[in-house]
Amino acid sequence: METTRILNIDIINLSETELLERLSKGVVYTPNLDHLVKLQRDKEFYEAYQSADWVVCDSRILHKVSKLTSSPLREAIPGSSFFTSFYLFHKDDPNCKIFLLGAKEGVAVKAMKEINGKVGREIVVGAHSPSFGFEKNEKECGEIIDIVNASGANVVLVGVGAPKQEKWIAKYRSRMPGVDIFLALGATIDFEANALKRAPRIWQRLCLEWLYRFICEPRRLFRRYFIDDTRFFWLYAKQLMGLYHDPFSKA
Repeated sequence: METTRILNIDIINLSETELLERLSKGVVYTPNLDHLVKLQRDKEFYEAYQSADWVVCDSRILHKVSKLTSSPLREAIPGSSFFTSFYLFHKDDPNCKIFLLGAKEGVAVKAMKEINGKVGREIVVGAHSPSFGFEKNEKECGEIIDIVNASGANVVLVGVGAPKQEKWIAKYRSRMPGVDIFLALGATIDFEANALKRAPRIWQRLCLEWLYRFICEPRRLFRRYFIDDTRFFWLYAKQLMGLYHDPFSKA
């Protein structure tokens, strides 16, 4: 498949419709500016990305800046809206069984009820909100894996934030042999449960969804958006000038 190189990852260049039609197996990661900055200093996160099967553009800003390259991305596929499209695409497919892992206590269960109500069947067969710091607790991770395996799910959405969710999937995917698709999709469970509201469509079209989220959660997101993520533009300018160096390159 055609890809577009942005800093040190290759993003698959396809539309949401093509992704829905082709996605039957594999791990899906959806990079945004925050991911790309973290991928410059977190080797474990970088290695998790190398093991992904589907790396698709989450960010409308990335989509816009890719037009400065020789192979611009065709469209942005925000993870939260993609997941809604995914379960509606599979609403009449009895072989699609989804498990939700993430969000605060009770939120994943609420999202499960909301989704099943929309679809008209139990397409979501299980939901679990792990404890804070669960990824460092091997016992709890083992219990979560047992819950997923017992549910019969063949699609698992992990929404615990980057880079935690990507690292967790990379580490434990082999212990869930019945799962065909892993989706690392951040705050998607919160959106589906109506615990968080997505930006109005006009904000999304203007590439300002990040600003809407900042207004909703300024204390949590200030450093990410106004300090950490701004580094992307400097790095991307270096790439366009041929001066960027992949920190994990073996060359």
